[in-house]
Amino acid sequence: MDQQLEQLRIEALAAIATAADETAVEQARIKFVGQSGELTALSKGMKDVSKDDKPRIGKLLNDVRTAVTAALDERKGALLADADAAAFAGVDVSLPGTAPRLGSLHPITQLQDRAVQIFRRMGFALADGPDIEDEWHCFDALNTPADHPARNEQDTFYLPDGRLLRTHTSTIQIRTMESSAPPIRIIAPGAAYRRDEVDATHLAQFNQMEGLYVAEGVSVADLKGTLEFFFRELFGNDAQFRFRPHFFPFTEPSFEVDIKAAAFGGGDKWLEIAGCGMVDPAVFESINTKRGDAAYDPEKYTGFAFGFGLDRLAMIMSGTPDIRYFTQNDQRFLAQF
Repeated sequence: MDQQLEQLRIEALAAIATAADETAVEQARIKFVGQSGELTALSKGMKDVSKDDKPRIGKLLNDVRTAVTAALDERKGALLADADAAAFAGVDVSLPGTAPRLGSLHPITQLQDRAVQIFRRMGFALADGPDIEDEWHCFDALNTPADHPARNEQDTFYLPDGRLLRTHTSTIQIRTMESSAPPIRIIAPGAAYRRDEVDATHLAQFNQMEGLYVAEGVSVADLKGTLEFFFRELFGNDAQFRFRPHFFPFTEPSFEVDIKAAAFGGGDKWLEIAGCGMVDPAVFESINTKRGDAAYDPEKYTGFAFGFGLDRLAMIMSGTPDIRYFTQNDQRFLAQF
């Protein structure tokens, strides 16, 4: 058996060394060390070897198997290296590579971050709240009557258990007043949901930023100064604004804020950009009832609230004609930002 093993070693190593491709290497493996290979057949003859010769023959058998297996691995690695070298033979490694395309924040996120920075400079803290709300936080606490159109199922997403998707982030203002006594000064960015027909200016889910300031002696002058400072930081010191009387159930008096389109190259027309007003005393009374105290005494405290759509503001600032562009994930559009 000694001679047979040595002869097999010579034949196997020679066949492996001359294998031209991976298929030939695999054929050599099957022939010599496969389940039905020559080395396997020889190993079955160990039962006929004498007791004295078994250690020596067994060691030789293992040595041959190890040598053949190592030769197979080495030849396969050499063939792979040759294939890789051939694949890159025509590549000029001195040429500059293709730079990866870098991503960026979504334009709505960029605007929200910028807005938060400006309000924080004025002392506003960032507040958050749940997207799924109840009617008290979304409507009742905000002095919204039971027959108000916003409470209709055609305008609001109601869940089977009676809860709803918040229609504005004013719910965060209510929750903040529930948990904290005045003075408070917060901003509340986040998603809002309404049953609007999706078109160039409306989405069923959109982004808002609202603010609330409650303390002693807060006036309309504070409201106007805060919003004018904020919007001039966004549009520039030459931007022109106007406050028009309006109606909101939760503020009195109430205003809508317009900006002249010249601030972003749009001519002399006015565009609505925000709603605001002084907090209605009825809102403070609802909070006191919920809290079980008189922390928000309307005879002592006043406050203002405001809100604007981040999507609409981003449309105005960027000249985007269709609000749906912000949700379509089209790289041709988003790459501009």
